[in-house]
Amino acid sequence: MESTDSGSQQHGGDPGPSSVTPSSPPATPPSRYESQKRRDWNTFLQYLKNHKPPLALSRCSGAHVIEFLKYLDQFGKTKVHVATCPYFGHQQPPSPCACPLKQAWGSLDALIGRLRAAYEEHGGRPDSNPFAARAVRIYLREVRESQAKARGIPYEKKKRKRAPTVTTARIDVAPSRQSEGGGGCNDSDPSVAEAVPP
Repeated sequence: MESTDSGSQQHGGDPGPSSVTPSSPPATPPSRYESQKRRDWNTFLQYLKNHKPPLALSRCSGAHVIEFLKYLDQFGKTKVHVATCPYFGHQQPPSPCACPLKQAWGSLDALIGRLRAAYEEHGGRPDSNPFAARAVRIYLREVRESQAKARGIPYEKKKRKRAPTVTTARIDVAPSRQSEGGGGCNDSDPSVAEAVPP
């Protein structure tokens, strides 16, 4: 019996690690962004699998990404007027036309951002990320410009607000000049206009 007591003292009444079940925090559902990113990534992988011939992710280039974006146009919901359409450049056409529906530039831009992040999260190197390829950036810029013209919607680059530059000028005025009535300003003293850059 003593051996049993000494055994319980040895363990301190604490069960061993094999019998302890750690209490895990309740699983929180992924954010909307994370869920969308996962769906987009799976869609792209499925596209590569169905590609003729099937394409491995490691062989994927910016050209394949552009091909994927063009493939997605068939599921678009944005009317993009062709140059010969009488409503080309009109924001609110008065009647329907036969122009194609395409993916909106903003949707494609957001998609590329999510896929770019997903690629790196799945072990891809940033320097070989096909979603960050120069060709993809150029393609997106061309889509933005062509849709802006076709739909009559100007896309203006948001101007970054610069923090106001505050330059204080300290002008020391010699007491002898003040008494002379010169006001302390002459050709040798810096003026406020010279102290504050244009």
